Amino acid sequence: MNERITTAGVAVKDGRVLVARRMKGGSLSEKWEFPGGKQRWGETDADTLRREYMEELAAEIEVGEKLVSFSFENGDTLYHLHAYLIAILSDDLSLAVHTEMRWVDAEELRALDMGGSDGKLREAVLSVLLNTSL
Repeated sequence: MNERITTAGVAVKDGRVLVARRMKGGSLSEKWEFPGGKQRWGETDADTLRREYMEELAAEIEVGEKLVSFSFENGDTLYHLHAYLIAILSDDLSLAVHTEMRWVDAEELRALDMGGSDGKLREAVLSVLLNTSL
């Protein structure tokens, strides 16, 4: 079985979290997610998140504390997901691999159709939204 490290950046502002909806096609077709992606050889988690946010949303970010880590299987690959709280430093965001993005509160987040690993990550994010005043 192959193994990969993947990352997710969780941006929280005014009690809301940023989510984005993938374009149609692929395994995450039209699912909501916390932006991020697969780590390249030699990258740190923070490097990966900065690159992925730039590629996907044209956004500069600051990577904060680790929120959660867990592993999951997809096909013949074992993924190790590392999710971090992030701050978005850019004012204007643009979509490259998503059809829309939203800042959602806890109730809205619960209702979104998310992919498997993002659905699991949602529980940790809900904990942050419900227990902090970010």
